[in-house]
Order: sequence, then C-alpha cells, then structure tokens
Amino acid sequence: MAKTTDKKTVKAQAKAGQKTEEQEINPDIEAGTEQFYQAVEADRLQQSILEVSENKGLRNGILGILGLVAVAIIGIFAWQWYVTQQEAKAQKELFSAQFYFENDSLNTALKGDASTTVGIEKIADEYSMTKAGDLAAFYEGVAYLKEGKFNEAIESLKQFDADDYLVQARAYSLIGDAYIELEKLDDAITYYKKAANHSPNDFFTPEYLMKLGLAYELKNDFAMAAQAYETIVEKHKKSDMVNKAKRALGRAESMKGKKAA
Repeated sequence: MAKTTDKKTVKAQAKAGQKTEEQEINPDIEAGTEQFYQAVEADRLQQSILEVSENKGLRNGILGILGLVAVAIIGIFAWQWYVTQQEAKAQKELFSAQFYFENDSLNTALKGDASTTVGIEKIADEYSMTKAGDLAAFYEGVAYLKEGKFNEAIESLKQFDADDYLVQARAYSLIGDAYIELEKLDDAITYYKKAANHSPNDFFTPEYLMKLGLAYELKNDFAMAAQAYETIVEKHKKSDMVNKAKRALGRAESMKGKKAA
C-alpha cells in the first residue's frame, strides 16, 4: 500500500511540477492572450455604446420633431378657438353699432355710447382678425367719407379685405371717391380701375367705369375717358347705364376732337 501511495504522490507532484514549469515557461503567452480578449471585449463594449448613443440620438430627434408637431397642432386649434370666440364677440358688438350707422347717427356709430354700444372704431381695431372686425373697417371708412374725413376714410377702407367680391369692389370705388375729393386724380383712377376689374358684372361695374371716365375727363384725358365709356356700351349692354354711357362717350369724343384740333 505504501508503494502505491508513493507512486500516486510522485505522479501528482510530477503533474504539478509540469504545470508550474509550463506557467513559468509561457507567462507572456497567457498575458498576451488575456490582453487580446480584453481588447476585444472593450471594442465590443465601445461599439454597443456608440449604437445605443446613435439610437438614443435618433429617438430623441424623432421625439423632438413629434413634440414640435404636437405643439403646432395644439397652437392651431387654440388659435382657431380664440378667433371663433372673438368673432362671436365682434358680431354682437357690431350689431348695435350698425343700427346707429343705418340711421345716420355717425358719431355714435363710430364712437359708441356710454351704455351698451361699442363704437365701430374700437371694433375695427380690437377685432381686426375677424370678419366682423373687417366689416367694421368698411363701415368706419364709409362713415368717415360721409363726415368729409377723406384721409381717414382711405386708411380704413384700405384695411378692408372681403371675400365678397361685390363689397370689395365697392370699397375700391369708395377709396377712389375719397381721392377725387382730395383732388388726387391719379390715385382715384387707380382705385376706380381696381373696382371695375374686380369680378366684372353688369350691375355694378358700369358705375365704376363711369366714375373712371369722369376722372379721366377731369384730367383732360378724353381719349381714356372715351375708352371707359365705350367699355360700358360694348361689354355691358344689359346695364341701365348704357344710354348714359353713350351720351358720355359722345361728349368725350367731341372733346377729344377739339383737343386734337
């Protein structure tokens, strides 16, 4: 039994010695191998970090864009709600002012009263983004025109911008009237042309063309006046102003001939 034990002991010591000897002989190889695997793991870790960072940046970018879109949509709905509320208020306040305007109580219509009526001036200023506020600017301009405040009338009427082509053309014509009163004939002609060219029709366009012709006559430009009158005769034959335009055309042609002579 002792011999067997000795043999086992010797073999174990031999193996241990062999391993110890191998470790002592190849320490650089094992160290290099360990460093290699550490480098590989470090590279993998760095790559993972970069991928996470890129994905996080992309995700944050997308979330940022979505956030901006959401804010914009909320802003649009909030603005629409605000305008709707303002529209309702403006219409309510304009209703009372219209009553005074239609009864030629122009000062009250413009300034309002001490009790219930807000003046057109204030409505046009405070509710300018609403349709009712826009219409108030039209009433304001007409009221100023009737009061002989021509510059104020022009300023108010220029602020008016209507979807209704008939009312918009009327506003251009009224601006022309104000310029006539101020003896600014070129400006008057510009706005009479705008009125005549804005959605032409047989009901109102001939009136604007008549004004245009008269403005040209005031400038002694009878050729252009004749052209305006002739447009009524040729293109608006159903108009009630055709006969009046024919007489004006004859007058302008006569004056044109005298001027040429």
